[in-house]
Amino acid sequence: MKINKSVSFPLVTVFSLAFSHVQAQQSNPSPDVELFSKAAHVQFGIEKLRLPQNETMGMVGGSYMFKVNETVEVGPAAYGAITGQRGGFFTGGAELALRQNLFANVYGKAGLYAGGGGGGAAAVGGGLMLRPHIDLIWKSGRTEVGLSLSQVRFPNGHIRSNQAGLVVGFDTDFNYTDSSAAGRSFAGVGRGGMGFDRIQLTGGVYQPRHGIADLAAKPYEGSLGYAGFRSEQFLSKNVLWGIEAGAAVKGGADGYAEILGGVAYEVPVLSDSLRLGSRFSVGMGGGGKVPTGGGLIAKAGLYSRVDITPDVFVALEGGLVNAPDGKFKAKYGTLNLGVILDDAGISTADRSIRGMDWAASIQHYVKASRYTGGDQALNTMGLKINRDINRNLFMSAQAHSAFSGNAGGYSVGLAGLGIRSMTSARGLGVSGEILAGAAGGGGVNSQGGAIVQGVAYLSYNLSRYTQLKFGLGRVKSFKGQLNSTVVDATICIPFGVPSK
Repeated sequence: MKINKSVSFPLVTVFSLAFSHVQAQQSNPSPDVELFSKAAHVQFGIEKLRLPQNETMGMVGGSYMFKVNETVEVGPAAYGAITGQRGGFFTGGAELALRQNLFANVYGKAGLYAGGGGGGAAAVGGGLMLRPHIDLIWKSGRTEVGLSLSQVRFPNGHIRSNQAGLVVGFDTDFNYTDSSAAGRSFAGVGRGGMGFDRIQLTGGVYQPRHGIADLAAKPYEGSLGYAGFRSEQFLSKNVLWGIEAGAAVKGGADGYAEILGGVAYEVPVLSDSLRLGSRFSVGMGGGGKVPTGGGLIAKAGLYSRVDITPDVFVALEGGLVNAPDGKFKAKYGTLNLGVILDDAGISTADRSIRGMDWAASIQHYVKASRYTGGDQALNTMGLKINRDINRNLFMSAQAHSAFSGNAGGYSVGLAGLGIRSMTSARGLGVSGEILAGAAGGGGVNSQGGAIVQGVAYLSYNLSRYTQLKFGLGRVKSFKGQLNSTVVDATICIPFGVPSK
């Protein structure tokens, strides 16, 4: 294996619920795989928006930017409320930026973010958010800090705010191979892609404390069911960091969503197949009339993990969740199904290249039922991440948010399985996927939040790194009236990453 830092990785603008600032390590030489390394950059920021009626809202954002060259950066980004009265406000989309060195260790950056979302009963109209900005950055090694001047506006809503903010960033590397290397052996300890070592699908309940009511002053009488996913990376043999996202699927809180970052510590008990651990997470949550105030939430819990196979485990977790700026306090419990993606830095045995896709999509709901009555079309933009199980079977995680159709605040999180055919000599292929997850907000009638979606695709390879897909399918709420034909247009980037 050799590392090539001069190869240009074709990019599309995509949204991601995941960011990583841990530097990807380069692997030891292996003669059968060529590993490319693309420079990337992670940036976080915080600023205070002024909303109508002189209301203020603290907002945090994050982006994972690929450096196309010394001047141009592009990548997925997301923003959400952290203080004020709009807990549950989230948007996701993409960022394009230009950077220029001004003098030693100082550079300027100008960029534009475009995304979809809303929530927290904010006046976002159809949900399209634009954020042009200019930044002044001081850089030291692989870390940077700076000042940002930005404007946040919703063209078909009633929010237009100018503000200053603070930003901090970290350089990293995105290591990958050509997708044709999938299945080949890999000798080395380097992480690929964004560097996560394991993922977990989570399903659980929040049990609000007695006497707590929702934002409609209705006391909670039962539990709130939610589902989501967690991605984690080992910092040492026992310490992990990760990100997690979830959304309501039952209990009348459809539209509730959360995104958190956290750390965990786990140790083996009797053997490596049984582990006990503790986890602390903090982030943003709200929507679905859940009283999280400005949106800041924190979780603390204990868990046990049992291996089913060397690559699959289950975990039970329980603890407490609290919204410091709101009234929401609850116990929580989850049952998690985990998959080991890699063991970089721990073992080099049985590692190979696994195929992945990053994809940006536009989806059109032909008729989306509304709580106010009737059906209306809406459009979402989203990110899809697919990871191969074998040559024909893959698992998929997706996030979509509305940007038009009077459904600002409508968001979707999905996970499931897909199957694909071999690509023909003309670059044509067919595939399909069946997904389940949570959706809500924007007045869309997805009562409870749980939905299922199936889509069939026809694909065409534009190049070895770019694929177009056109899909037709159906999205249906388990309890609500949402039941619509879905039309999908997706652009994919296939590549390979080292994997266990």
